[in-house]
Amino acid sequence: MTHTPKSEFLQVMIERGFVADCTDIEGLDTALGAGVTPGYIGFDATAKSLHVGSLIQIMMLRWLQKTGHKPIVLMGGGTTKVGDPTDRAEERPLLAPEQIDANIAGIRQVFDNYLRFGEGADGAVMVNNAEWLDGLNYLEFLRDVGRHFSVNRMLSFESVKLRLDREQSLSFLEFNYMILQAYDFMELNRRYGCRLQMGGSDQWGNIVNGIDLTRRMLGAEVYGLTTPLMTTSDGRKMGKSQGGAVWLNADMLSPYEFWQYWRNCTDADVGRFLKLYTELPVEECDRLGALEGSEINEAKIRLANEVTTLAHGAEAAAAAEATARKVFEQGGVGEDLPTLELGADEVADGISVVQLFVRSGLAKSGKEAKRLIADKGARIDDALVTDAGMMIGKGQLAGEIKLSAGKKRHALVRLGAS
Repeated sequence: MTHTPKSEFLQVMIERGFVADCTDIEGLDTALGAGVTPGYIGFDATAKSLHVGSLIQIMMLRWLQKTGHKPIVLMGGGTTKVGDPTDRAEERPLLAPEQIDANIAGIRQVFDNYLRFGEGADGAVMVNNAEWLDGLNYLEFLRDVGRHFSVNRMLSFESVKLRLDREQSLSFLEFNYMILQAYDFMELNRRYGCRLQMGGSDQWGNIVNGIDLTRRMLGAEVYGLTTPLMTTSDGRKMGKSQGGAVWLNADMLSPYEFWQYWRNCTDADVGRFLKLYTELPVEECDRLGALEGSEINEAKIRLANEVTTLAHGAEAAAAAEATARKVFEQGGVGEDLPTLELGADEVADGISVVQLFVRSGLAKSGKEAKRLIADKGARIDDALVTDAGMMIGKGQLAGEIKLSAGKKRHALVRLGAS
C-alpha cells in the first residue's frame, strides 16, 4: 500500500496492523478528511455473544469513533435467517426469530463496553437489517436489485468456489447471502450516509458487491477496508482455546478465564496483539513485544489487563490478575476461579474424579479427562491424580477443592447450599 494517509483513522489502522486491503485508499482518505464518515461492520446473531475472533472488528469500530467518525453496528437479524456461506463447509442451522432477538440483546452488551451510543454526529448506532430485509417483496427485489448481479462473477468469489471445488452443497438460500449483504451496504448509505464497510479479508467479495450495487442504484461512492484473517503464531484461529470459544460476554466466559486466554498467548504474538487489541502507544507495544525470558511474562500480564479492562472493566482485570498471582505464585486458591457448585444429593454416594473434570469445564469429555489423568496433567489441591476411577466423597467437598488441568487451567468445586 503506497499511499501515505492524512486521516487519523487510516494512520492508526495501518500503523497498528489492521489493514489487509482497501478498495480505494486515496478516495477513502479524502472522505475521512472531509468530515464525519459513517462506517459499518456486520455481525450475524448466531450466538448470544461474539467471541475473540470478532474483537479485531470491534476495535476497528472503536478506533473509528475515537478518531471522530460514526460507527454503525449492523446486526444481521435478517441475514442470520439465511446464513453466510463464507468460510463454512456446510449450511448453518437456521434459528427461530425469538432466538435471533435474544442473541442480538446479548451481543449489544459487548458493544456497550467498547462504543459510545447516543446523540451527536459520531454517536454509535446499532441497526438490525431485518428492518428492511423482512419486508422485501421478492419479485420487486429480483427486478430492482437482482438484475445488477452476474452469476458468473458470483461463482468466481472464493467463498463460493471453495464449496463448489469440494463438491459440497451450496443452497440457493446461501447463494443469496452476498446479494443481501450488498443490499445492506446500499441501504445503510441511503439511510445513514454510510461510506465505509469493514470486515475480514474473507468478506472482500461481499464488500465489493455492495460498493458496486450502491454505485449502480444510488450513484454514491463508497469504500471497503479489510483486515487480515487473524490466527495465532502457531496457526490457530483467533477465538478458540483448549476449552472452546473465548466469548466476550461475562455470563458465557468468566473475566478470569478471558484474562487467562491473553496471559497464555505465545511470546511471538504479544507485540502484535498489544497493537490490535489495546490502545497502548505503538512504541510501548513494540517495547513490550521485544522483551525476552521471564520479562515477556510481565508483558503478557499487561496485555491481559489492558484487553480485559476494555471488555469487562478495570475491576475485573485487577481481580483476575490478583487471582492468577495467588494461584500461580503462592500456590493458593483465588476467589475468581471458575467454580462448580454441586448439590448434596449429587454427591451422596460420591462423585468420580473424571466427572468433576468434565463438569468443571477442564475436560470436554470423560475420554479427555482420563487422558489428562494418564498424562499426569490432573491434580486435586496440587496433588497428582493417578487413578481415573477415584471417587470424591461428600466429606471432601465440605470445604472447597481446587482442580488443575496442567499448570495453567484451574477450577474450584464446592457444595452448594442445600
